[in-house]
Amino acid sequence: MNQKKSNRFMPLIMAVCVVVGILIGTFYANLFSGNRLSIINSSSNKINNLLHIIDDQYVDTVSINGLVEKAMPQILAELDPHSVYISAKDVQAANDELKGSFSGVGIEFTIRKDTIHVENVIKNGPAERAGVAAGDKIVSVDGKPFVGKEVTQTEAMRRLKGPKDTKVKIGVVRYGEKGVRYFTITRGDIPQHSISATYMLDESTGYIKVKNFGENTYPELLIALAKLSQERFTNLVIDLRGNTGGYLASAVQMVNEFLPKDRLIVYTEGRKSKRQEFRSDGRGSYQSIPLVVLIDEGSASASEIFAGAIQDNDRGTIIGRRSFGKGLVQQPIAFNDGSMIRLTVARYYSPSGRCIQKPYTAGDGTSYEEDLLNRYQHGEFFYQDSIKHTGPAYHTVIGRSVYGGGGITPDIFIPEDTADVTSYYKEASMSGLIIQFAYNYTDNNRGKLMEYKTVDELSDYLVKQNTVEQFVKFAAANGLRRRNLMIRKSHKLLERFINSRIIYNMLDEQDWVEYLNQSDPAIDAALKVFKDGTAFPKKPAEPAKDGKQAMATRSFDAAWHRVTPTTFANA
Repeated sequence: MNQKKSNRFMPLIMAVCVVVGILIGTFYANLFSGNRLSIINSSSNKINNLLHIIDDQYVDTVSINGLVEKAMPQILAELDPHSVYISAKDVQAANDELKGSFSGVGIEFTIRKDTIHVENVIKNGPAERAGVAAGDKIVSVDGKPFVGKEVTQTEAMRRLKGPKDTKVKIGVVRYGEKGVRYFTITRGDIPQHSISATYMLDESTGYIKVKNFGENTYPELLIALAKLSQERFTNLVIDLRGNTGGYLASAVQMVNEFLPKDRLIVYTEGRKSKRQEFRSDGRGSYQSIPLVVLIDEGSASASEIFAGAIQDNDRGTIIGRRSFGKGLVQQPIAFNDGSMIRLTVARYYSPSGRCIQKPYTAGDGTSYEEDLLNRYQHGEFFYQDSIKHTGPAYHTVIGRSVYGGGGITPDIFIPEDTADVTSYYKEASMSGLIIQFAYNYTDNNRGKLMEYKTVDELSDYLVKQNTVEQFVKFAAANGLRRRNLMIRKSHKLLERFINSRIIYNMLDEQDWVEYLNQSDPAIDAALKVFKDGTAFPKKPAEPAKDGKQAMATRSFDAAWHRVTPTTFANA
């Protein structure tokens, strides 16, 4: 009888033993193995498991969120140079530049000596309506002093930007006045313009400077073209120099204005992204106007799509230097905490089939970033023959040879001028001393400078003031030794840079562009193309008997020196 009872409870006893054994085994496995069993079950969860282990067992308290924020950029950097992580606090700033507007007070500022200096006030913007003027120094925000080490661009943007119709009170010190003035500004929508200049270069040639390809760039282009139409333009220059790109859709819409129906503009393709083609619809209003597009090593992404489509369709002439070479397509992907990544999902290909993207090694961001420096040292900025084509030859609609493997090579090459560049000029420009002097000069002479309303009037006045000599004295007082021979050699470059910054401070961006274009060989080359009637490329000649094809790229015997604007913050 007892044996029967024992047999009856045996399964229960064994089950209890198994459960106890599992519990004991799990305890010791967790204690001694560091959860290794769960880690090896799925390698894809290794990072997540690592973070759990660190959070559970690391000797000191660790911010796991902080570790993730630091790790995300590093992981994406192992893929390609353009897949990036953007933290939640930086997402709005990253998106604002390409949006049609943002909400703020409407000033352009820079920070000098731990103080916000108002460089420009947006016309008809909230700050101008409140009475803020260029040259004002902001010393308080919402009743609290805002000077000293806490004044950073990030903190300034945080305090001055804000939701529409909210108010911010600022205190400013104005030149020539004692005490502090106070203004209460009601924040509003501040337009972000992609087109910075539209005017006539001569009686028949219109000019449009495009800074980036944002949400409103295409409507802005139509407005610019309508303005030029009123002045009866018959030729057109589109300047994409320094334009780092933006939205693909904007570039496609803009190219569509100049191409006949059913021409391929660009196509994208990736491992998980099927080929997607973008073609012209034939509704463009400027399909036959002679066209020149200006590019340089700062032209990237959407700029290269635009230039590549014009070149491959033999629609116009490309002038300048080889473009940057960014042909990777990024898709924005948002996370729940407000952060996001821009992940490369495809590549751009121009109509002839060439990939715009220059070569890169995954994980080697340093070499990629130094590419422009390497081009400079190799001589590509100065000699057309120094351009290295790493990809095969492709052909345009009429059979001209074009090359992939990195950027768009222009039809007419414009070398950078270094004839008058000296070590003094380099140090003066790169040290920021010219920018500082130009601001101080503007601030100290604002009353007189305001008498001159046009770029020509102001330029003539500045030449008479010998601003170069005034700068040299300022620079010497700030650590840059006077070098008379070098100053004489670089005098024109110094004068151009200094006066351009003063013009930028006093007038507007279009006036600044017009001033620089007055002595720009790329502009001269464009005007010559129109005069010669060669804006539309010609079919290449038949190969010579020795089998050598005539070169597709021409060289223009001129040089130019670019003056790069300082990037100011907008709020």
